[in-house]
Amino acid sequence: MRHTSMIMVMVCLIMGVSCQAFLSSVAAETEISTETVIVRGDSLAPFLLAGQEVKIWRGYYRSHPVERDDVVLVDYAGNENYLIKIVKGVAGDRLALQEADASKGWHILINGKVLANSEGRDYVITGKRYKMISLYAGVIPENVYLILGNVPSGSLDSTRFGLINERQIIARVVE
Repeated sequence: MRHTSMIMVMVCLIMGVSCQAFLSSVAAETEISTETVIVRGDSLAPFLLAGQEVKIWRGYYRSHPVERDDVVLVDYAGNENYLIKIVKGVAGDRLALQEADASKGWHILINGKVLANSEGRDYVITGKRYKMISLYAGVIPENVYLILGNVPSGSLDSTRFGLINERQIIARVVE
């Protein structure tokens, strides 16, 4: 990579063209490091299992947007280990709650659609989890995300501590 970069810079200088875009893309690529982490906990089962090793791309979000359905490594201040969660809501999405059944609880909706986990089971929350998410009903602001585990009733995720800021996202999980 270093040799190729030097050649491209020399070509740019010889031809008298700007190398800024090329250098920016090289810098962004070199800031991404690949690591292996071990999944702790069952909040993403059966999608990801406790003890399973997954690869992460640290620095990925410095040059790429966070997108819905990305699996991310999150720094949550209330936990000594990083969390692995799925991004379910991004900036500009409309977050709402809809009663699922008088005795069951509330569905979480993004842009009018009921959210489901990786197995197709709808998220249905109650009690404190409902109260927490209801605080964020409306349009999700810039650089803020709804993250969930795979447990339909909620886990240590946004149903417990609310939406997260982009600064809390450490890496992209790429399995």
